[in-house]
Amino acid sequence: MLSALENGVTGGKWYSLIDKVYALATLGLAWTKVQANRGAAGVDGQSVDRFAAKAEFYLSELATALRDGSYRPQAVKRVEIPKGDGRTRPLGIPTVKDRIVQQAVRLVIEPVFENGFCDGSYGFRPGRGCHDALREVDRLLQEGRTHVVDADLRSYFDTIPHERLMARVTAKVSDGRVLDLIRSWLEADILHGLERWTPAEGSPQGAVISPLLANIYLDPLDRLMAEHGYPMVRYADDFVILTRSHAEAEAALALVR
Repeated sequence: MLSALENGVTGGKWYSLIDKVYALATLGLAWTKVQANRGAAGVDGQSVDRFAAKAEFYLSELATALRDGSYRPQAVKRVEIPKGDGRTRPLGIPTVKDRIVQQAVRLVIEPVFENGFCDGSYGFRPGRGCHDALREVDRLLQEGRTHVVDADLRSYFDTIPHERLMARVTAKVSDGRVLDLIRSWLEADILHGLERWTPAEGSPQGAVISPLLANIYLDPLDRLMAEHGYPMVRYADDFVILTRSHAEAEAALALVR
């Protein structure tokens, strides 16, 4: 079934997906991706290498917990990453186990959404990247679309409204247990030093599932621009809209606002 999903899905809702998530084949593939990405330990202190030493046992444990409904995510460790301008950006680090389960869910639900995404979306999508986005921008400029709206959504990942996001996920995924998993990650406590809190909005940068959720949430914006005939090239929360006149650029910007 997972291979069928990977071949692309269009239309309709998917009701029974949790069994694909807890299948050992899915969890094993998710683990190989998490292992390849490495990353720091989460709040439990378990590193990728420590997990690897007993990977078969831990994956079996995760499968059982997901199957019987006892799986609960741990808090997300928050760290501040320095930026070039002297400021910092927050990064959320889930535990290795939570990263694996998030990756398993992503493997299962990404094909459900992928075929419906607009062509102008390039960030964190299979077979697409920043170089493809740059080539498309160059093509549009060559067409004479030289009036550009250049924008980014400030603190986007930290400000995604949970209920609106879940409504957009629910539009295609009806498996309540998968939806509960996604909500549990959105509402997982954040641990920053001695501070601990439950977020009211946002999806942590650094969480495996966050880029897909971000694309799901912004898909209506992509569609809005396409419906009005304004070519938009988006990479995650950064995007440009290329138009033929100043008036068109102003009209496109008004739609975004």
